Amino acid sequence: MAELNHECGVAAIYHLSGRGRSPICTDDGPRHISRLLPRMLLDIQNRGQLAAGMTTFDPDRPHLLNTLKDVGTVSEVFRLNHRAKAEALMKSLAGRAAIGHVRYATCGQDDKNYAQPFERQHIHRRKWFSFCFNGQLANYSLLKQNLLADGDHHLTLDTDTEIILHELGKILSRAPRRLDWIDVLRQATANFDGAYSLALLTAEGEMLVARDPLGIKPMCYIHEGPLFAAASESVALLNLGFEADQIKSLAPGHAILIDPENGFRIEPFAEPQTPKHCFFEWIYFANVASTLDDRSVYLTRTNLGRELADAERQYGRVPLDDPDTIIVPVPDTSKAAADSMAYELSIPCREGLIRNRYAGRTFIEGGKARKAKAAAKYTPLREVLQGKRVILVEDSIVRSTTMNALLDRIRDVGGAKEIHVRVACPPIVAPCFYGIDMSTIDQLIAPKYFSLDGELTDDAQQRLADDLGADSLRYLPVQALARAINLPEEKLCQACVTGKYPTPVGQHLYQIACDNRGTPVDSQRTYEQLAAVVDAT
Repeated sequence: MAELNHECGVAAIYHLSGRGRSPICTDDGPRHISRLLPRMLLDIQNRGQLAAGMTTFDPDRPHLLNTLKDVGTVSEVFRLNHRAKAEALMKSLAGRAAIGHVRYATCGQDDKNYAQPFERQHIHRRKWFSFCFNGQLANYSLLKQNLLADGDHHLTLDTDTEIILHELGKILSRAPRRLDWIDVLRQATANFDGAYSLALLTAEGEMLVARDPLGIKPMCYIHEGPLFAAASESVALLNLGFEADQIKSLAPGHAILIDPENGFRIEPFAEPQTPKHCFFEWIYFANVASTLDDRSVYLTRTNLGRELADAERQYGRVPLDDPDTIIVPVPDTSKAAADSMAYELSIPCREGLIRNRYAGRTFIEGGKARKAKAAAKYTPLREVLQGKRVILVEDSIVRSTTMNALLDRIRDVGGAKEIHVRVACPPIVAPCFYGIDMSTIDQLIAPKYFSLDGELTDDAQQRLADDLGADSLRYLPVQALARAINLPEEKLCQACVTGKYPTPVGQHLYQIACDNRGTPVDSQRTYEQLAAVVDAT
């Protein structure tokens, strides 16, 4: 799954004044609570490695909001490996409130202007704010079209983040009176179609944290005494020192407002709907130590391992009592499922692949360069694999670049005599328009072999195995996801494995993607064609 990437992650922290001192504070005190923000971002670095940034608020400095962002990892942007430089940055960014962001994106990846947070400076403190978000607006092109129609607006970047920035700013500028920030959010998001969780900080010291009405993207928070903190994943809050039972998931369609005068307030900003949580958060994206919407990521992955074990017994092709049969996970997120599968089947689980975490990300290059980098990411251990019948456990197969190269190395370098791929996920047969970097059908390997009806025929799975160079390959059925996560299917977004999208524009985009299949049309063109499709319906 090294070839599949999430859009980003957000974090926020606030220490209110005049309400005592939280034990979470560093020795520098509440006015420097922003020092904890890079640490929180490190805990969600798995959600994006291309850029990072933060905005802080300090009412006692002339520049009330101060933003630092750049291309690079959290350690690189905040110079965490250089004590003096990191300390200088933290002093310059000191504040009693901060929001932060880690980013992966499909456009503008080498341009720090695309890094978040996005800050909108204004002479009026009420209209000066900074914000960051995780997700993607499926109707981005329609919002862009509407925003530019009056001729009063100008866009400098090709990103939905800038659209949200201008939508918020437009409401503030046109309001005849002072608006509550939750009301601003309510108006701005009324026409949003897609997924988002966001954090916003104003020059008046207000903080807003919100989650989309379908809860597609996660958002966790803690409120204890004078301290408030939020993050895309619970692990960032757990590692601040809070207890697991103190951490809550923000309900879909709800927003939290932190006000220097009135403190903490939470209320809905959108009509209640049946949640559609992204299933990929549990099976791949989220840190294995996180708990999202009261469902443990680790336990979900162990449940997937049990599903794989049950399916293996029914399949009956691989001799499970042969001492030469071993289970090997593809590092790192497949390990919990592989361990669980091995335990259920009483088969040894071995680290037959060692991941080189400094090899770089395989999605950046294309063609042969991408395949070569994919091969360089994993070193097969011949001492473990030679002469073995390997059951290779993987999270998913998206484009097949990494898997193809990996199977070759397991045979050639590792000396395995058989390789049987087991995928702890159904086939990815449809694009994602909510924040995962796959928006055309031709990017995906599974649609060449499987239909949307969910039928996993032996013939189709074997044809894919043959093309990849495996002795056999088996996926989990769609129904296994709800069982493993322990949520009803109707509360999960499973669009990429079913073709059934939780929002109208998502479904429109999928139809466009189907129409574009087999043609030289890139993902950006899919979004540009949306307006014509919507006008015709």
